[in-house]
Amino acid sequence: MAGGRGRPSIFPTLLYADAKAAIAQLTEAFGFTETSVYESEDGTVLHAELSFGNGAVMLGSKGPGGVFAETMQNAGPAGIYVVVDDVDAHHQHALEHGADILVPPTDQDYGSRDYLARDAEGNVWSFGTYAPEIGG
Repeated sequence: MAGGRGRPSIFPTLLYADAKAAIAQLTEAFGFTETSVYESEDGTVLHAELSFGNGAVMLGSKGPGGVFAETMQNAGPAGIYVVVDDVDAHHQHALEHGADILVPPTDQDYGSRDYLARDAEGNVWSFGTYAPEIGG
């Protein structure tokens, strides 16, 4: 089964006009860890993996060619949810690093506390305490 042995089985995958700036923002403001970055000779980010907790996101530069890049060419912004233990501390850290906060930390009716931020290229990141159990 995919995702066994502690590996996530779902990886949000995003393409950025400035993938290096996206990596910097995601690591500095949102606390992701750079796992791997593969660049072409001209410095284009062909593929990068950033981890957070037991999950990860894959990203790269728009326009390097290939089926995925062509398919994603006119895709709109994505929404991604990330579970964090301390929403207020995470929010404060993101704020201190200039993140575009859309909604400050808020208690939800379903028991979560979360906030929303937009990255430099329009993707909406939700950070909160809601962590549904996945059967399997």
